[in-house]
Amino acid sequence: MKSIVINGTIVTMNQNLQVLENCCLAFTDKTITYIGEKPPDLEHYDQIIDAKGAIVLPGLINTHGHSPMTLLRGLGDDLPLQDWLEKKIWPKERTFNKEHIEWGSKLAIVEMLKSGTTAFSDMYIFMDTVAESVVKSGIRANLSRGIIGFGTEEEKKAKVIEAKSFAKEWHKQADGRITTMLSPHSLYTCEPDLVAEIKAAADELGLPVQIHLSETALEVERHIAKYGIRPTEHLRNLGFFNDASLVAHAVHLNSDELRLLQENRVKVSHNPGSNLKLGSGIAPISEMLKMGINVSLGTDGAASNNNLDMFEEVRLAALIHKGSRENPLLISDEEALSMATINGAEALFIAEHTGSLEVGKRADFLILNQVQAHLQPLYNPISQIVYSASGRDVRDVFLDGKQIVSKGEVLTLDEEQIIYQVKRLTEDWR
Repeated sequence: MKSIVINGTIVTMNQNLQVLENCCLAFTDKTITYIGEKPPDLEHYDQIIDAKGAIVLPGLINTHGHSPMTLLRGLGDDLPLQDWLEKKIWPKERTFNKEHIEWGSKLAIVEMLKSGTTAFSDMYIFMDTVAESVVKSGIRANLSRGIIGFGTEEEKKAKVIEAKSFAKEWHKQADGRITTMLSPHSLYTCEPDLVAEIKAAADELGLPVQIHLSETALEVERHIAKYGIRPTEHLRNLGFFNDASLVAHAVHLNSDELRLLQENRVKVSHNPGSNLKLGSGIAPISEMLKMGINVSLGTDGAASNNNLDMFEEVRLAALIHKGSRENPLLISDEEALSMATINGAEALFIAEHTGSLEVGKRADFLILNQVQAHLQPLYNPISQIVYSASGRDVRDVFLDGKQIVSKGEVLTLDEEQIIYQVKRLTEDWR
C-alpha cells in the first residue's frame, strides 16, 4: 500500500539532520520511499495522512528496561538500589508466573506505544511470553532472558540453556521486529565464570551481549573489595567487550574505564530517571559523547522510574548534566534527541532499519500534536520536542508502515482489558 504524510514538520534525525517544514513523508508498505515537498500526484496514494500542525519524527527507542516490572510500579519507592532490590523487588518477582509477565509486558507496551516508543530493549524472565506480547502489539523489540546467577550450579546451567534457546528461537522473528541478545544481569549477581560462559554462548550464536554496569558507588566498592579490580576492567578481561556489547547505567566510571568503553566501541544506555530516583548518581555522559561513545537512553523498569515516557528521559538527559556541572552548554537538544532515536538504533544494532527518517528505512515514526498551549510559539521544533513535549502529545504512531496508535489509542492491544487484568493480579499487593 502507498501512503503519504502531508503538511508536517519533519525532523529526520539522520546524520545530516534536517527540519523540513510543510513537507511530506511517503512510504510503500514498510519502507520510506520519499521525503520532501508535496508531490503533484497525491491521487496515486492509497492513504493520505494530514499532519498539519504536527511534528513528524522517528519513533523513540528505549534501550534498557524490564517491561513486566510495570506490575511493581510504586511498590518500593524512595529506597537505595540494594534495599529496593533485596527487600521489595526480588521477593515479589519470585512469585511471578507467565500470567504476571503477559499482563505486565502488555501494560508496558501500551504505555510505550502511546508515548511514541517504537522499539525497546527488555531483559527479564519468561521471555517467550514477552515475545508473544511484542508479536501481538506490532512494536519492535530487542529481547533477552536476563540471567541472575543465584541458585545451584544446575539452576544456573538451566538459565543459560534457556537464554540460548530463547535467543536462537526468537532472533529476527515477527518479520524481523524481534532481535535478541544474551544478558547476564550484572557482575554483582553473576560470578565472573558465569559471565564468561554467557559471553561464549553469545559468540556461538553471533549475538550481542548486555549487562548492568557500575550503577552505584556501592556496587563498585564491593566489586573492588571482592576482586581487586573495577567492574569495567573485569568485563574487559573476561572478553565481554570483544564484540557487540551494550551496558546499562555506567554511572560510576573513571577516565580509564571510559577509554575502555571507547576503545572497545561499547554502547551505553543512559537511564537518567531511574538513576535519579534511586539516588545512584549521574553518569559522565558529556565526557562519553566527547569521546565518541554511543550513548542512548533507557527508562529502566517502571518500578524504578516510575513511567516509561521516553520524552521525559530526553528532557532529563538534556537538563541534569547542565545542572550538575553548572554549564548550560552541555548536552544540546539535538544530542539529547539523538540519544532517543538514531543512537538508540545503533545501541540495539538495528540502525540499518530504523532510528531516523530516511529513504530505504522502515516507516517507524510518530506524529506529535504541536497545536497546544505548551508547545507554542514554535521557533525551533527540536528544542520544543526536548524541553516542552511529553508522551501525552503523541497523536499517531506508525511502525513498519502500519498505524499502531491513532489519536492516542493503541489499535493492536485492548488497553481496558489489560488494566483490568493488572488490577486483578495486584489487588492484594498493597
